[in-house]
Amino acid sequence: MHWLFSALITGAIAFSATNLDDILFLTIFFSQAARKWQVVIGQYLGFTALVLISLIGFFGGRIVPHEWIRWLGLAPILLGIKKLVAKPIDMQRTGLDTLSVAAVTFVNGADNIGVYTALFAVSDARNVIVLTGVLYSLLAVWCLIAYRIHKQPVVAKMLATYGDRLVPFILIALGLYILLS
Repeated sequence: MHWLFSALITGAIAFSATNLDDILFLTIFFSQAARKWQVVIGQYLGFTALVLISLIGFFGGRIVPHEWIRWLGLAPILLGIKKLVAKPIDMQRTGLDTLSVAAVTFVNGADNIGVYTALFAVSDARNVIVLTGVLYSLLAVWCLIAYRIHKQPVVAKMLATYGDRLVPFILIALGLYILLS
């Protein structure tokens, strides 16, 4: 039972670390979309592509020695450092639709791939199933939160101001966790 609790917490941390910046995009998408369902479907399509690519880590983890796999923890650390020095993406968009949301989700998902690949590589099959379930469940929560936020201009502005500052530190901490596990 300890493994389940650990997988649930790890999945929640990994999701939060890699998707905190996405809450900004989702909030903007919801404010621009005439059909809100297109944002949700697009987010799930883009996210599914990220998870499928990340599963390479799980299958690679069956071949590559575990002593080497932990070094994949460098990926989230490097992504965190990159985000510390990078400029935010300009989200001025017109003609928002499902595929636009999916494309932005995918393009903005390098951190997801880096973290999930490393996380899946050090996991067994049952943990990958739980982790994937947690990621998809939290994606639904994320969509709901972003939908609510887009109706609260003060909260949206505050998140836009401070959200980018938290993400790099969360990524670095997650990378250290992977390195040390």
